[in-house]
Amino acid sequence: MKIVEILSIFAENKPGKLEKITEVLAHEMINILGFSIASVKDFGVIKLLVDDVDRAYEKFKEKGFIVAKLPAFGIELEDRPGGLYEVVRKISAKGINIESALVYVVETRKRAFFVFEVEAPHRTWELLKEENFNFLETSQLRTKQ
Repeated sequence: MKIVEILSIFAENKPGKLEKITEVLAHEMINILGFSIASVKDFGVIKLLVDDVDRAYEKFKEKGFIVAKLPAFGIELEDRPGGLYEVVRKISAKGINIESALVYVVETRKRAFFVFEVEAPHRTWELLKEENFNFLETSQLRTKQ
């Protein structure tokens, strides 16, 4: 199964919280490749695609953050009008519900990946693996070797 892992951090919705989260990554020289924030009243969830998910996860745990590693699929799309539509149309046609998502732009106006979570990753893989998709893999996220 070709998946990537994203971090999901549960946090209070208050000034300085995002600063503390990004500070952990900055001090560890971990690059943020994509992120999303969703909040409801006093709390929020910050989703991060980073170049070293395992180390970032450990550092967040050490600092007392409520963090989880979640499987996600990354499907390449053309960075142009309609590029995202073409990908999500094929996903929807398979009856797959996208629970949350972010976009990872590799080369502006050339390549991007739609990174999304689903309730049933194994079922989703079985439904999508025969499509003509270029799936993002963890090895492609490393920005430093």
